[in-house]
Amino acid sequence: MKKIQMVDLKSQYDTIASVVNASIQEVLDTNTYINGPQVHQFQKSLEEYLGVKHVIPCANGTDALQIAMMGLGLQPGDEVITADFTFAATVEVIALLQLTPVLVDVDLHNMNISIERIKKAITPKTKAIVPVHLFGRAANMEAIMALAQEHNLFIIEDNAQAIGANYEFADGTKKKAGTIGHVGATSFFPSKNLGCYGDGGAIFTNDDALAHTLRGIVNHGMYERYHHDVVGVNSRLDSIQAAVLNAKLPLLDKYNTARRLAASQYNKAFSGHLNILIPEFDWNGDDHVFHQYTLRIIDADRNGLMQHLLDKGIPCAIYYPIPLHSQKAYTDIRYNEEDFPVTNQLVKEVISLPMHTELDGEQIQFITESVLEFLK
Repeated sequence: MKKIQMVDLKSQYDTIASVVNASIQEVLDTNTYINGPQVHQFQKSLEEYLGVKHVIPCANGTDALQIAMMGLGLQPGDEVITADFTFAATVEVIALLQLTPVLVDVDLHNMNISIERIKKAITPKTKAIVPVHLFGRAANMEAIMALAQEHNLFIIEDNAQAIGANYEFADGTKKKAGTIGHVGATSFFPSKNLGCYGDGGAIFTNDDALAHTLRGIVNHGMYERYHHDVVGVNSRLDSIQAAVLNAKLPLLDKYNTARRLAASQYNKAFSGHLNILIPEFDWNGDDHVFHQYTLRIIDADRNGLMQHLLDKGIPCAIYYPIPLHSQKAYTDIRYNEEDFPVTNQLVKEVISLPMHTELDGEQIQFITESVLEFLK
């Protein structure tokens, strides 16, 4: 059996090496390392794939979130609501811009931001909501957009983990995650479903005026060289990373299908076990692209299971071990532990198993049998 990886980028590369190498070589031959043809090609291809008017490439996913908030003109002291159970980058950029982060609990069923908790958190100072499509599953965007309309709020989608996922509205229409709110942001970190071989990110919007502002911000506030019209940053997707993404984007749906197939095999093995809650998804739907495959371990030793798997050479991880409201950088007297019952429960229960496009049946069988061996 091939060695099990949490994310097997080497095996994925081996299947596309000739295309990737040729694409990178084109950049080297033309010396167009910044804003070269590969970047423009990727921008247009991603716009077409997502069905969105504007994609603004940038240097990484954290920058994408920050630039999105800058483009919306949010001001110090404005309140921005986001999920307590996610990676710190989401709240980090809120704090960096001197906005006021408002952390709220998540839904126990899907681990995405709780609609009811959002409703309770809205105040006259609230200006935006940042739903995170956690682990690859789209949040309840229809309800979130209704709240935005009711309270005149901006919606900034953190789509770092769910590129390619669809959200289906009650009337049956579908939109890609990240393209529903006023602006969306994603990451192309190597381990993402669509990852480059360094850092990269992008911002999405259908708003022409906002797109114009964002394009200036990512490039030092310039639309014309040495004319700085807005306060900007230096955040550009380099051409070599764009070259890698151009090779991978046509395969994204195939990659996501492979992840969903692996998730279905995991689910089949674990279904009905008293100590395991599996991530539910509809195989015929496409709202979950399994950036992570995350179990909840109930009435059993989650940490012991993790060590058992590591001892058997099976990588695994806890996403996330500490709630944001408990992190030293983001503690606030406004927060009470009773406000976060679901998050506080999840950090004790979750464990993520290997998930990537190259998982094979033999590996999945060994992983599932090892989990069941410990929880017998």
